[in-house]
Amino acid sequence: MAGHRRRLTTVALAATVAIGGVFAFAAPASAHDFVVGSTPASGNTLTELPAAFSVTANEPIVDFVGDGTGFGIQVTDAAGRFYGDGCISLVDATMSMPATLGAAGDYTMVWQLISSDSHPVSGSIPFTWAPPAGSTPSKGSAKPPTCGDTEAIPEPEMTTQADEPSDAATTTPAPASDDATGTLLWLGGAALAIVAAIGVTLLLVRPKKKPAAGEAGAGRTAAEDDGPE
Repeated sequence: MAGHRRRLTTVALAATVAIGGVFAFAAPASAHDFVVGSTPASGNTLTELPAAFSVTANEPIVDFVGDGTGFGIQVTDAAGRFYGDGCISLVDATMSMPATLGAAGDYTMVWQLISSDSHPVSGSIPFTWAPPAGSTPSKGSAKPPTCGDTEAIPEPEMTTQADEPSDAATTTPAPASDDATGTLLWLGGAALAIVAAIGVTLLLVRPKKKPAAGEAGAGRTAAEDDGPE
């Protein structure tokens, strides 16, 4: 009989420990914050663009790190393009982001926040956008937006006054072909001048041809004939 009582006591103690463990694990889970409202609401059709996309929790939102880490809202269309600037505002129990949307169609808002028990909580909200006539759709972006970061647009190169050459300093270089032609003409003229100078020098220094013997006698006879008779 005593042994039977001991077995019952052991079973009861084990059951108590098991039930306590279940409640111990269930307590943190039940402490997670949950969403009590959002803009837009799940399944809604928006006919006017709201000032912001927002999610409201059942408890005030606490930014444990202080820089918004773990908090975010992303809005995408059916083609996967992102809308909004990614800048998150936390006020009391509401997290929000300025709203922009593109063409009419189906959209999804995905959100994440840090619960008051320091655990992340997230979800998604589908909705439809039916803009009024005459509204201008946003182009969106191909990647998730980051607050303060815009798509890079090449800036035109700026030219300062110091970089611009003045009229006085502006020169027009002669074409390379003209330079080559001038050089060839100059070399040709110099060569001709050198040849002419050599020719003149040779004429001046060439020895005179001596007359033949007969030519010399004839010359003397002619000289004598020219004398007085």
